[in-house]
Amino acid sequence: MEIQLTTQAPTFSVIIVNYNGGPFVQGALTSLAAQTRRDFEVILVDNASSDGSIDNLDTSGLPAFTLMAETENHGFARGNNLGAARAGGTWLALLNPDAAARPDWLQKIAEGQQRHPGTRMFASAQFDLMDPSRLDGVGDAYLILGIPWRGGFGRPASELPGEGECFSPCGAGAVFDRQLFLAHGGFDESFFCFCEDVDLGFRLRLAGETCVFLPEAVIHHVGGGLSGRVSDFATYHGARNRVWTYAKNMPAPLFWLTLPGHVLLSAYILVRGVMTGRVRQTWLGMRDGVRGLSALQLRQKNSPPRTVSLWALARAMAWNPLRMSQRKAHVREFRKH
Repeated sequence: MEIQLTTQAPTFSVIIVNYNGGPFVQGALTSLAAQTRRDFEVILVDNASSDGSIDNLDTSGLPAFTLMAETENHGFARGNNLGAARAGGTWLALLNPDAAARPDWLQKIAEGQQRHPGTRMFASAQFDLMDPSRLDGVGDAYLILGIPWRGGFGRPASELPGEGECFSPCGAGAVFDRQLFLAHGGFDESFFCFCEDVDLGFRLRLAGETCVFLPEAVIHHVGGGLSGRVSDFATYHGARNRVWTYAKNMPAPLFWLTLPGHVLLSAYILVRGVMTGRVRQTWLGMRDGVRGLSALQLRQKNSPPRTVSLWALARAMAWNPLRMSQRKAHVREFRKH
């Protein structure tokens, strides 16, 4: 079922993928209705929610709105792919249903695009919706040993970095050139959710793209509010998809060079799971990640060839495991002229 309000072709298509988002969904839409830029549409993809979160929504302040009410839960990855296929904008701006955008969010993104005309992937600044004195994320970071993390998650807001390059955008507030997104197949739907944003960012990195972090393009995000930050679901999918992201994307020379470190770090994460009571789901995720590699590698045979040098790729990654363990930001700030 689709409910649609139409307008002229937009610059931005804001995609929200919802599954039982409760009152957060209306909060996200209300924040978009207050945007100072009006050349956008909102596409809400609902993954068969059962909590009434899409009932009686107030969309009157939006320039254009489409509700895609699905009959099954596609997950975050396929849900966004469906929204992207339906989108009419030049740019895709992803917004989680448990997030709220500042009124100038789209305007600050547009200004960043003007400053970086060759860039086709941007990351928003994310603050904790419940505690704005804490960061929720400043783009995704990737340790060269094959472990991703949301840069700055839980760190003091005073550590917000300046504008610069990060590895990839966090899906809660990611911005992609729509044609680029579609040309690379969008998110890998086998991931369902978790790490699909890092995986896509990695694939775009291999194709020579870069990601710019925009500190003034701000959203406030609950951060795992719908799936649970430490739930069994999140732990399992995070562990499985970390394996897949590393194995399917890391170029062979770097893969074999970093594999011993990756195994050791994975063992550490497993031991930490024992101490936090999440060892079973961590182990199951790692196990199923390894088991699913053959199918992933078959699909990767048709992927575009790598166009970036190994050094350029490695330079975009973090090299210090302590930075990852402390969830610090990893943004190479641009020099001010």
